[in-house]
Amino acid sequence: MGLKPDHWIKKMAQEHGMIEPFVDQQVREGAISYGVSSYGYDLRVADDFKIFTNVHSAIVDPKNFASDSFVDFKGDVCIIPPNSFALARSVEYFRIPRTVLTVCLGKSTYARCGLIVNVTPFEPEWEGYVTLEISNTTPLPAKVYANEGLAQVLFFEADEPCEQSYADKKGKYQGQTGVTPPRM
Repeated sequence: MGLKPDHWIKKMAQEHGMIEPFVDQQVREGAISYGVSSYGYDLRVADDFKIFTNVHSAIVDPKNFASDSFVDFKGDVCIIPPNSFALARSVEYFRIPRTVLTVCLGKSTYARCGLIVNVTPFEPEWEGYVTLEISNTTPLPAKVYANEGLAQVLFFEADEPCEQSYADKKGKYQGQTGVTPPRM
């Protein structure tokens, strides 16, 4: 399994619709960078957010998640409260080939501000908009800019297809279209 360079990413995006919309160069001027990079793709965060709140003194339970634990917000700048987090989604829709696994990591610009982006791997044959978890580890409110870079996706291609893909096992997050909270 090897890390894939920019020309492979461009080919897969253009010929197979792996990333839509696809930006075939890195955009940097006036924005937190996004688009294709040397060995990955910097995805953008959309303007839809679910900001965690404890107004109802809820307990976070991944098996029985209370939907009123979040406040929905749409806008160009999301303010994440101190020591809290938000869910968001990518601007880009991904279609991962059967021989590919991705790892997604937060961008250093946000990490240096105390914002940690956690995204699980995109498994072979997973597709959808990516739900992004953004944690504000600071004691201060923090800004996240919609339609700008938030995380980098690294692509690893295997020598042969996997035995069972995400689509084969009918994964619960297959084809997600919006910000998707935990499901059972």
